[in-house]
Amino acid sequence: MKPLTPPALPPARARWRRSLAVLLVSAATAATPAVAPAQSFNALPNTARLPTLGDASREDLSPIVERKLGEEIMREIRRDRDYLDDDAIAEYLNNFGGALVDAVPGARGETNADFTFFPVRDGAINAFALPGGFIGIHSGLLLAAQTESELASVVSHEIGHVSQRHIARMLGQQRQDVLLPLASLILAALAAKASPDVAMGVLMGGQGLAVQRQLNFSRDAEREADRVGFQIMGAGGYDTSGMVAFFKRLQSANKVYGEIPAFLSSHPLTSERIVDIQSRIKETPYRQRVDTIEFHLAKARARVLQNMGTTARRDTRITFQTQLAQQHRQQQVAAQYGLSFLALKEGDLAGARSWFDKARATVKPKESAFSAAPASDGGAMFAVLDLEIKLASGQPKEVAQQALKDAQGATNRYPLSRALARQYADAMISAGKPEEATRYLREQVQLYREDGKLYDLLAKAYSNQGKIALQHMALAESYVLAGALPAAVAQLNFARKASDVSFYEQSVIDARERELTARQKEEKEEEKGR
Repeated sequence: MKPLTPPALPPARARWRRSLAVLLVSAATAATPAVAPAQSFNALPNTARLPTLGDASREDLSPIVERKLGEEIMREIRRDRDYLDDDAIAEYLNNFGGALVDAVPGARGETNADFTFFPVRDGAINAFALPGGFIGIHSGLLLAAQTESELASVVSHEIGHVSQRHIARMLGQQRQDVLLPLASLILAALAAKASPDVAMGVLMGGQGLAVQRQLNFSRDAEREADRVGFQIMGAGGYDTSGMVAFFKRLQSANKVYGEIPAFLSSHPLTSERIVDIQSRIKETPYRQRVDTIEFHLAKARARVLQNMGTTARRDTRITFQTQLAQQHRQQQVAAQYGLSFLALKEGDLAGARSWFDKARATVKPKESAFSAAPASDGGAMFAVLDLEIKLASGQPKEVAQQALKDAQGATNRYPLSRALARQYADAMISAGKPEEATRYLREQVQLYREDGKLYDLLAKAYSNQGKIALQHMALAESYVLAGALPAAVAQLNFARKASDVSFYEQSVIDARERELTARQKEEKEEEKGR
């Protein structure tokens, strides 16, 4: 969607801004022919399948390179201070987005994209799609969406960009003259708003006829993503009028804040797009959609994490207190939940527990919020906050023991929750059972090899057992997943020198170090070739 303020990059981000530009250019120039799609849309039996709305440009950007490019960009984003590293919000977004993707056969596109949805701390009302199925959602968008249908309209739109492979198609249409402008526009869309001058400089790095060609294609891509997104959100059971409602509110906001130049907008908003969607709504039966409680709880967490400054925290508290006066029970629950989370962040554990108990009583007056209840009772998100409070620094030992029991019960009720799985491991460590945590985490890292937080917890468990070599080996794997290969090699060297390292572990360390050193050499050679 279209940000209300021009995005910009502070000088501190020059390193990853440059690295992203290099990645975009090198991926396009080194791309190989795309693999054949896993399943043709035409082979799908469901009549609601999505169409392929154009050439996928197989000559320029293969699905493998597209995914690799997205992963490289994500490594940089995760290191940025505005990456919103909150397990509960990320889990909500991935459950929400995943359900939309699964609503329509073919939504994953011809590359069968593996989607990942992640939050970004930014007040701009925006979302963006990266190559390979990574979709970023600004906290400002989450807070601005008045209903889940409005949020679905934006997320479905971004899914449309991925399923239609718009970046690959841009590269195929424009060839080399689009590479630098494309890099500039993506970087500006990802930027924070600390320095407008820097953002303008990034954008002006690609100019002339190539810019105009890219923007023309972008407007076509926006209309295409609208139509695909409309199909997806409708199939997902959401009110399709939410798309127009949100677009109109953005248009009104533009009039208040001033019109943004077209080249600063990653998603040009036009009256033509609104009219097109309105005509489609007329042909669609009205469907009312009740928002889930998770939507409101995720918004409450995002409001707290948006800005933790003193003035911002005061304003957040006032917002929640005003929300308490509303008659809508979901709003009341979210306000109480938000006040509990805010108190936790401020170190007020008693206040956090008090507000949490009030929220739990409001959502389920006569029964536990953690009973085997419908998915929309918010049970998993309540369990996450309950454990965050019990595992907070300063809690007595008996609270840590209770946290372990509660965490075990929560993971049994919500076995797919990655947030609760990590908390369960942390609870075992806090309760003085690092051996049990180690066994559990070793199983988890076999199932979820790309989860760096599991390796961090495994390192913590090994440290509590005094297993120094294994601690450094686990940290090395965490650094590998973060893309920090030199730091990973350094951790392996620490492990090799540890007094408790075994002969078998030495062999593992040597083999892993050779592998990582070879990867470092390849990366350096690639950089020289660019």
